[in-house]
Amino acid sequence: ILLLPELAFQRLIFVTMLAWNDPCDEDNDPHSSLDNYSILGRLVGEDAFVRIAPAVVGVADASTAHHLFRALVGTEKGLSLDLWTTYLGELIKVHHGRQTHKIGDNFLSDEQVLCIGSSRKRPVLKWEQNTAWPGHLTLTNKALYFEAIGLAGMKKPLRLDLTDHNSRIEKAKVGPFGSRLFDSAVSVSSGSASDEWTLEFVDFGGELRRDVWLAFINEIISVYRFIREYGPSDDDPTIHHVYGAHRGKKRAVSSATNSIARLQSLQFIRRLHEDPAKLVQFSYLSGAPFGDIVLQTLAVRFWGGSLITNSKMANERSLQRHKHSEGSSSGRSQVFDIDGSVYLGKWMTSPSWASSHSVSFWKGSSVKHGVILSKSLVVADKNLVEKAMVVCKEKSKVVDKTHATIVAATVEGIPSNIDLFKELVLPFAIMAEKFNKLKRWENPRSTICFLLLVYTVIFRNMLFYIFPFTLMAMALSMLALKGLREQGRLGRSFGKVTIRDQPPSNTIQKIVALKEAMASVENSLQHLNVSLLKMRTIFLAGQPEVTTQLALILLASSAVLLVVPFRYILAVSTLDLFTRELEFRREMVAAFKSLVKERWESIHAAPVIVLPYEGDDNSNKALPAKASRQTESEDVQDQRSDIYVNGIRPS
Repeated sequence: ILLLPELAFQRLIFVTMLAWNDPCDEDNDPHSSLDNYSILGRLVGEDAFVRIAPAVVGVADASTAHHLFRALVGTEKGLSLDLWTTYLGELIKVHHGRQTHKIGDNFLSDEQVLCIGSSRKRPVLKWEQNTAWPGHLTLTNKALYFEAIGLAGMKKPLRLDLTDHNSRIEKAKVGPFGSRLFDSAVSVSSGSASDEWTLEFVDFGGELRRDVWLAFINEIISVYRFIREYGPSDDDPTIHHVYGAHRGKKRAVSSATNSIARLQSLQFIRRLHEDPAKLVQFSYLSGAPFGDIVLQTLAVRFWGGSLITNSKMANERSLQRHKHSEGSSSGRSQVFDIDGSVYLGKWMTSPSWASSHSVSFWKGSSVKHGVILSKSLVVADKNLVEKAMVVCKEKSKVVDKTHATIVAATVEGIPSNIDLFKELVLPFAIMAEKFNKLKRWENPRSTICFLLLVYTVIFRNMLFYIFPFTLMAMALSMLALKGLREQGRLGRSFGKVTIRDQPPSNTIQKIVALKEAMASVENSLQHLNVSLLKMRTIFLAGQPEVTTQLALILLASSAVLLVVPFRYILAVSTLDLFTRELEFRREMVAAFKSLVKERWESIHAAPVIVLPYEGDDNSNKALPAKASRQTESEDVQDQRSDIYVNGIRPS
């Protein structure tokens, strides 16, 4: 951070990334490139940025460097020198603003102010039941502070602790009379319902401002969750047995605040081409595939160090290092960083340490090639965090690819989804239609052959083989299709589902179609509810005579099932099923169906009592705001006119 303001140092890092990009290029000579304009038109690639940028403290993290590069570059082919220096210049301003900011009397002395949400045209609103108060929102490395603006001036700031283990944050919608119209708010809680805030970040240009603040606050919550899960407690005596372990918590919080500073810099230079949640380290890793492995390596980096106790502990450390070199460290044994720093097994309280992928990673985590300069710098190889990120990135690609197929398969509109559902169930519909043809004896020869097969299975006691044979046939079919696909004999379009798009329609037609669909769903639900209410009447003896008749039928059926062997019952049921459509039984079946329908319609539905609505005072926390919104056209450009307030730039 101290060398970052030097332009020569910034250009040196850029030339180093260019050299990593193409080490055989003669134009990458540092002595010639730093003194002329030969690097102005050159672009740095993602691999070089991810490898070199995290080596400079605060500029990037190995876990989020690839997302930072994409956020900076956007649709461009690479990172230019001008963009690189602009990003570093804004990052320096953010850190300088934090250092020169004077904290007020209402803040705790050990807290550092990170962000201030204060803008005349884009206020921050705190919703409390039927009131939305504008005010100044301040984020520190431990809490949120909100200073409401009243008629008599600024009120005493409210504090919401973010270090509590029950702290959480999620997106929220607010609006007048609980209408939830504006998707620009967050709900922050510190454990209890009384400590829950609903904050709206007014931004007429979209939800980006809310998403950025969501990432800010979630990063602070996530880093303290990481400290509780992977770090030793403050009163643990073993923290003094490892050199530098007592500063591990401070290192973790500092890493989180650096992530927030980078996100602020991207926001101010308007280079947010990536989801803000992917640019803050701990928040991103808590939900990333195999992110727990990266968090473990970060814990080893923050709290790991050399043992500073007696010689007996040193001998144990030597023994453990020997075991580690043989790849035997697993489970609850202590682990070592690449430079020999030890992370005690007593601190491994997280269940993720016992997972199979964690054990596998730590068995092969030693550096076999390269020169180790420190736990963060390795020449010709990767450090532990970079190795863990390789695994995390590969798994993320698989998850992203799967998610992309799901998104691509998701169609919009009720008619299109109905057409897709019909296309997916078409094979089952064809099977059902063929079975109905067998029942109707449209092809007597096929029906007779099918019945002979069924009765052979029944009377040869082969029913127990039906289910295993079905599973075997499915498995062989899938393997056969897999082989044909690998040989390229199925064609590129095999397996794709094709439907036709709906004809274009205007808004009125869409509203009418939606209304008809909702009416159809409502009608189906009404019929289903009526059927369930009639069944309730029968089982609860709402009509005693019907209940008696059904009970006698169930008793007779149970007696038949107990006395008569099941294969005879199945044979008779099959015969009944395949003779219903024949001429000599058609009238009998129709009369039976008519009798059942008549008896069903005569059953009363169970009574339903609808109680009057009782309002909940706490259910609607977002009601009309007293602070009016001015929809001037220049509000969209308000972020360009942001100024520094006491050294901290408002967000």
